[in-house]
Amino acid sequence: MNGTDMNDLAAVAGADAVRKSVAAAVPVHTQSPTAPRSSRLGDSGAPEPEWPDPMLPGSIRVPAIPAALLPGWLGDMAHAVADSTQTPEAMSTLLSLAVLATCLQRQVEVAPYGDDYTEPLALWTLTAMPSGSRKTAVINALIAPLLRWEKLERDRLRREIARVNAARAVAKQRIAKLTKDAANADDDKTRQRLRDEIGQEEQDMPAEQFPPKLFTGDTTAETLQTLLVKQGERMAVLTDEAGIFLVMAGLYSGGQASLDVFLQGHAGSPVRVDRADREAYLERPSLSFGLALQPGVLADVASGRRFRDSGLLARFLYAIPESNVGKRDVRRRVAIPATVARAYDQGLFDLLAGRSLIPVAPKVIPFTDPARELWLDFADEIEQGQGDGGKFEAITDWTSKLPGAAARIAGLLEVADVGLGAEVVSHRAVERAVDLCRLLVPHAHEAFGLLGADSVDGDAAAILKWAKAHRLTSFKRSTCQKAMEGRFRSVDRLIKAAERLVQREVLREFKEINRGAPPSVCYRVNPKCFDKAE
Repeated sequence: MNGTDMNDLAAVAGADAVRKSVAAAVPVHTQSPTAPRSSRLGDSGAPEPEWPDPMLPGSIRVPAIPAALLPGWLGDMAHAVADSTQTPEAMSTLLSLAVLATCLQRQVEVAPYGDDYTEPLALWTLTAMPSGSRKTAVINALIAPLLRWEKLERDRLRREIARVNAARAVAKQRIAKLTKDAANADDDKTRQRLRDEIGQEEQDMPAEQFPPKLFTGDTTAETLQTLLVKQGERMAVLTDEAGIFLVMAGLYSGGQASLDVFLQGHAGSPVRVDRADREAYLERPSLSFGLALQPGVLADVASGRRFRDSGLLARFLYAIPESNVGKRDVRRRVAIPATVARAYDQGLFDLLAGRSLIPVAPKVIPFTDPARELWLDFADEIEQGQGDGGKFEAITDWTSKLPGAAARIAGLLEVADVGLGAEVVSHRAVERAVDLCRLLVPHAHEAFGLLGADSVDGDAAAILKWAKAHRLTSFKRSTCQKAMEGRFRSVDRLIKAAERLVQREVLREFKEINRGAPPSVCYRVNPKCFDKAE
């Protein structure tokens, strides 16, 4: 491997895998791939390093995402929920961020450069775990304060909403009567007077009020548009139901679901909403997602090229934690500490204080100079890995949005830590956000693999399948290309796939000396691959 390969391995499998790979580095071999000794000895005749367990395509080892990355009361609750439900902290961490975004979106924005470039605090997270992983229990624990807040606000505003609705009902009846009278008027003067009265009634009619609603579950694009109009241009979807994700993918509505509400809701861009009674204009819509779905759902949408091309998939932050189903202690019962739950409740209620259904300009918080430099360093790190041959080549559409996501997360963490009075985004908040985003990169690789969007992973899986089908302990690169020429018309494509397998300890590259000709590039197959199911 060259230095870039090691960086790739670090991005895919973490620093531990790099250290293991270095420790197990294999010198260039000169034996024939079919030589009996080649599977046991290196050039020096010394035994080859023992093979580690391979990371087969589609089974990448992803790092844990610790709740400790979240500040104070938020991190304490994410950890307590994971501990109580015996679930990976990655799930409660990402869902906690989505809940935080639900409270702060449309209230606060961040300005990394301190100028007119701002990032809203809407956030999209998606955790994929198999059935039986207690996704519902985690979501219910984290959204409980939001439901309590909604009930308290409904009770507080019940009389005011009833008064407004009564006034609107009277005004509508008055307008209907005036309209009828105007139609039956005998002269233009009377008709004009009645039209003026109708106009005044419409102008004086109070705006419709609705009970506050912070989030919804399984819904449709059209319903989301209506909710954004009714709820001050902000809404969240927090659910373990796959319906909305399938709607976004176009698997419902014959593949024709409007994507504008999703795209504009993430960016905070203006959008017009055509309703039955009137046309509405959303100036800065803000839409957040906290989804916990089964991995099979990602596979179900893999054929929806429109989903990927629209950029919707690139807007999600993914967690694909290792499942612990079958490893949990059924006798262990740990409740969420009351002090932790109270602090979490109070923290969210404080952030929701003064929330208005009338859209107002959000507060803009700039980065400090050290915070900006750290963020720019991270943005540069991401940029250097993009493009042809880069370590993020397969997920460039996702990584291109990662610096912006880091800025949003930093803003969320800063306000969670300091409160709504926060005046700047600190270096510490950006540091936490960058650390989290780095951990999310291998999860994104895994997610896009499930989506069938990582072509290199698909090619790597095809090579391994071919080698296993023929029980090959080693093979020449040229032999592989000839056998799979329908897939690998270009040797460069084969090389990328083979490098991915080398990084994952599935293959080891060596050279076979040919008399009077350049050496042949060969690969030795990890024998443990033959012990693993497809």
